[in-house]
Amino acid sequence: MSHRKFERPRHGSLGFLPRKRARRVRGRIRHFPKDDPTQKPHLTAFMGYKAGMTHIVRDVDKPGSKVHKKEVVEAVTILETPPMIVVGIVGYIRTPRGYRTLKTIWAEQLPVGFIRSLYKNYALSKKKAYKNYLAKKKQEKGKQQTERDIASLKKYCSIIRVIAITQAHKIPVLRQKKSHNMEIQINGGSTAEKVDFALKLLEQPLPVNTVFQESEMVDVIATTKGHGFEGVIHRWGVTRLPRKTHKGLRKVACIGAWHPARVGFTVPRAGQNGFHHRTEIHKKIFKIGKSAEDDKANAKCDADLTDKTITPM
Repeated sequence: MSHRKFERPRHGSLGFLPRKRARRVRGRIRHFPKDDPTQKPHLTAFMGYKAGMTHIVRDVDKPGSKVHKKEVVEAVTILETPPMIVVGIVGYIRTPRGYRTLKTIWAEQLPVGFIRSLYKNYALSKKKAYKNYLAKKKQEKGKQQTERDIASLKKYCSIIRVIAITQAHKIPVLRQKKSHNMEIQINGGSTAEKVDFALKLLEQPLPVNTVFQESEMVDVIATTKGHGFEGVIHRWGVTRLPRKTHKGLRKVACIGAWHPARVGFTVPRAGQNGFHHRTEIHKKIFKIGKSAEDDKANAKCDADLTDKTITPM
């Protein structure tokens, strides 16, 4: 068995395998924050759309660092966050095989954007989604059934989540009428308090400042920008071969030994790059602003002398 003279760390992380396209564009929350019954009931997530990027100048307060008490320029991302609307409540019970849904309670009025999201082609559809459910809910029997469902949620469920939708039509650049839907877990308080908190939110607009505050550290879940099928140089960051290499130099020279007679999963290969589902942790919210229609100085900070909006044009 051969040996090497010098150590060389591998190129690219194996922690993100397989590097394949995400199943959906929207990020998926796999784990919500741990519940603390001593706190008041509160929501734990929100959905927004990336508008662009800019940079900020801030003072660093980090004793021991070389940039302590100095100004640094950092890149920041701007998110467009129209108020979400709560359209339903869902409760989960604990079973030996994990959690399962017990009951789902829907609002009496469901927005058109949510109904559109249930159809592949809304224009050619019969537009009858939830029509019978909403008609029965307005009757006396339907109201009694809703009260029984609420009592079941309070008695049996251990996890309460709300079903919230975005107002995608408020962002003209998206050119989309269908809403994006997600479940948001309610943490804090007892189960009965969570259900009462969720009932108050039904059909109500949910601004982002009711969920997150400035200077708060959050995790961001999204899908990265797609680059299609790419080679090993860009996809894995391996070194190019010498100039006079036969049949190209943007390759991996040796993809493995004769035996085992197969290519190992750790060997860099060409394939899909980008459009991966990723989670970035510990992102700080520097500012939560209002719309430019409501606030003509929505990008003004404490150190700014002039009023300015987030759009520099």
